[in-house]
Amino acid sequence: MKQGAQGSAMTGNPPVPQGVEARAGADGAGTGVARVPSQGRAPGVDEGVAPGVDARRGVPAPTARGEHTHSETPIPPPRAVVQRASVRGQILDALRTALVTGELKPGVVYSAPALGERFGVSATPVREAMQQLALEGAVEVVPNRGFRVVERGARELAELVEVRALIEVPVMLRLTRTVAAERWAELRPLAEATVRAAATGCRATYAETDRTFHRAVLSLCGNEQLVQIADDLHRRAQWPLVSPARPSGRGRADLLADAAEHTALLDALIAGDVDVVRALVGEHFAGAS
Repeated sequence: MKQGAQGSAMTGNPPVPQGVEARAGADGAGTGVARVPSQGRAPGVDEGVAPGVDARRGVPAPTARGEHTHSETPIPPPRAVVQRASVRGQILDALRTALVTGELKPGVVYSAPALGERFGVSATPVREAMQQLALEGAVEVVPNRGFRVVERGARELAELVEVRALIEVPVMLRLTRTVAAERWAELRPLAEATVRAAATGCRATYAETDRTFHRAVLSLCGNEQLVQIADDLHRRAQWPLVSPARPSGRGRADLLADAAEHTALLDALIAGDVDVVRALVGEHFAGAS
């Protein structure tokens, strides 16, 4: 920077204060532009100016011995926190709740702008959340209109429950023989949480605690892929039916009975009683259809 200082003196320009970058104006006079010094940069080394360029005049300066002048790949700035992903996640949770409660009605088409206005957000995170629900099979895309909530009857639910039973029952029976009673006892708070949720009568609250309990049980097998597949099937089985027999979904009494089976199942798992576990899980999945 000594060379640059001499150049400034030769042109008659005033010295530039430290921490200010001088840029040449139309008349050649230096114009001070405030900037933030970089942490850890050696004193006297100007930042924000390419190597080999006089910071005060904006013209090539003599290159220091050993200094490279070829172009270097720019270092990308730190990635900022993406707030939209957080918004999309919140909208996705809200839409899932609306599906379980029946607030989003099967067969009805909903547009992203309308839902965005309802949630107080733009259409973009709503559209992204709806695309995820389309992948999960909850809605289907209607070109130029929005998303239609799928219409599912008793047959679809029975098929989902059958697949769940094929996956979960053998795993639970195997875990009954291999998992210590102390590990099962640790799941007691999760089973009790389903009972409290059922007492509220809120299907969305119960749906979340129900899946949490089943995930915790299956996670003891150590197969994360199995847990994810079973959880996806479980979530799909919680959507309300389009059926005259059950127009409003499961009522409070149904939720309480289902939650009671959780605590009874946990007691049998702690006791290591394979026969009782087999009977309870059979009843549990039969009641889910």
